[in-house]
Amino acid sequence: MDSLHHVHIKLLAADLLTLTPRHTSPPSFVRCGRTVARAEVVGVVVSRDRREKFLRFLVDDGTGCVPCVLWLNHQYLNANSSSDSDPTGEMASKMSEVVRLGTLLRVRGRIVMYRGAIQIAARDVVLEEDPNVEVLHWLQCIHMAKECYDLPLPSA
Repeated sequence: MDSLHHVHIKLLAADLLTLTPRHTSPPSFVRCGRTVARAEVVGVVVSRDRREKFLRFLVDDGTGCVPCVLWLNHQYLNANSSSDSDPTGEMASKMSEVVRLGTLLRVRGRIVMYRGAIQIAARDVVLEEDPNVEVLHWLQCIHMAKECYDLPLPSA
C-alpha cells in the first residue's frame, strides 16, 4: 500500500475537492494514481452550523471551500461507559469553540464522502494566530505536490 495512505497530506481545497473516490473499505481517494485517506487544510471559517451531535463548517483557503464536520457525539457512542467523564467528547467540544466565523484554522482529518460530496471528518482543529501560516501552507502544498504527491509510484 502507498505510504501516503497513512499520513495527513497537505492539500489546497481545489486539489482536495477533485480527488477521485475509490470504493474500498475503509474509503480512500486517488490523486495522480496514489491513494490518500487523510488531509490537512488551512483557511478561514466562512460558515458554521452547530447541531447536537456535530459541528459542520466550511474552510475557505482561496482556492475553494472545504466542508468539514467535527463529531461531538462521543458521549452518545460511549453511553455504556461507567465513567462520568468523556475525554474525547470534551476535546471535541473544546475544538468546536475554536471554530468561529472569520478565524484562521488548520484542520486535519479523514477524507470522507457524504451525500456525494467530499468533506473532512475533523480529528484536529487548531486556531492559527499568524496570518502567514496560510501562505506557508500554500507553498508547502505546491512543494509537496512537486516533490512527492504527483510523482509516480515507485516500482515494486
